[in-house]
Amino acid sequence: MPTPDFIRDLRASIGHQLLYLPGVSAVVFDDQGRVLLGRRADNGRWTIICGIPEPGEQPATAVVREVEEETAVRCVPERIVLVRTLAPVTYPNDDQCQFVDVCFRCRAVGGEARVNDDESLDVDWFPLDALPEMEDFSLSRIKQAIEDGPTWFEPTVAE
Repeated sequence: MPTPDFIRDLRASIGHQLLYLPGVSAVVFDDQGRVLLGRRADNGRWTIICGIPEPGEQPATAVVREVEEETAVRCVPERIVLVRTLAPVTYPNDDQCQFVDVCFRCRAVGGEARVNDDESLDVDWFPLDALPEMEDFSLSRIKQAIEDGPTWFEPTVAE
């Protein structure tokens, strides 16, 4: 994902120090029960759609924007699937980030799936029994979205 301007501005002040940032991800289903995936330009891997909210932007608004920006699909968030702090990541330029991901189950309501920006090499709908190879980040969120259970979060430790 390209670096948003507000993060570039922060980096000008703090250099490569760890930034703790919000993130959103979307498990988008169509009327046939297929899931929308994008193949990332930076690593060639298939993944659910994800991104960074702009300052002041609500997570549900951000996830709708990200899905449409990346895939040209319009969607409606149905529920929060998962909230999780991800492991810190260091990018090739030595910038360090740690994201808190809010993952939404979404329903497609319009648009035709296609590559709609420079973040993706490919975009497509996949039946759940024919998913491409993906990292656990996407697979676990798809699994949680299929199950209509409560929002998943890391359990707290009782004292």
